[in-house]
Amino acid sequence: MSAARSHRVVVIKGDGIGPELVDAALEVLDAARGALGFGLEIDLREGGAGLYRKSGVSLAPESFEAIKAADAAMKGPVGLPGVRLPDGTEAGLLGGILRIGLDAYANVRPVRLLPGVEAPLKAKAGEIDYVIVRENTEGLYLSRGKGVGTSEAMADTLLVTRKGVERVARYAFELARRRNGAKQVTCVDKANVLASLAFFRRVFDEVGETYPDIRREHLYADAAAQALVLEPQRFDVLVMENFLGDILSDLGGATVGGIGLCPSGNIGDKHAYFEPIHGSAPDIAGQDKANPVSQILSAALMLEHIGERDAAALIRRAVDSALKNKKLILGPFGQPEGGTRHAAETLAAAVRQLAAH
Repeated sequence: MSAARSHRVVVIKGDGIGPELVDAALEVLDAARGALGFGLEIDLREGGAGLYRKSGVSLAPESFEAIKAADAAMKGPVGLPGVRLPDGTEAGLLGGILRIGLDAYANVRPVRLLPGVEAPLKAKAGEIDYVIVRENTEGLYLSRGKGVGTSEAMADTLLVTRKGVERVARYAFELARRRNGAKQVTCVDKANVLASLAFFRRVFDEVGETYPDIRREHLYADAAAQALVLEPQRFDVLVMENFLGDILSDLGGATVGGIGLCPSGNIGDKHAYFEPIHGSAPDIAGQDKANPVSQILSAALMLEHIGERDAAALIRRAVDSALKNKKLILGPFGQPEGGTRHAAETLAAAVRQLAAH
């Protein structure tokens, strides 16, 4: 095994169902690694609400430095309802720490209807296949912890910058160029109401002029919400401000069977980490009920990012095959029949079987 094909990955198991999901993803990653012959050095670190409850920090400084030095990071969901900051907001969350600290400005959320999944829309597997690129470091969420007000009123500031819009728009156009879709990027905004989002649209168009091979369009956020339900097949790549992306990506997840099937990556120019987009579901933690598909598909996104594209494709094919052939069956609430561990074993076996053929 050459040094060029070995990668160091920091892994944070997180809270609630996080450890179960991450263990499942590691099992599938190990199957892909063994089948295709690349190396993964896993550096396990603690982070999240459990750590905050013990130590008063969500992530130790040395763990953050380890993430910066690694090729990528993968984390399970974090946060617990009862663990709160003095201002009443939830403690133990890592989004602000990692997204801002790593300058991971593109939150990449693929939405794809998988085989064998009963979706609420009249669509077949493969007919819904788009990616929401959510700006990750500014927008309305830049006001996290910085709201200004009194007991009578409170204000949060929505800030977008030219640099921030240019780079996330460029990422979206480059992604559309790489994908096998319609070669189209949709800018979602409320440019008719907010000057900040009219600015977002103008800068998006300026960037788009440098991609003449990629079609671009605009949709107001409310129209986009309707279109994601009525005609999701029209979309390829969508790009939008942070807050809008948070809401519409969950809506998109609902149309393909739930956010338990949706992975995500947080990607910058130097650093990246990958995670499912759902929460830690402490009510079912430790009961072997959680669906690991989102975590496993997030691991596939991570492999793609570090250059192991064949392994990423192999894991996605394994998920599709297991669902299509009913070796992995998801119940009415998205929970895998046979449990989390059985799902992991099934998908790892599918990876090995597909690699052997």
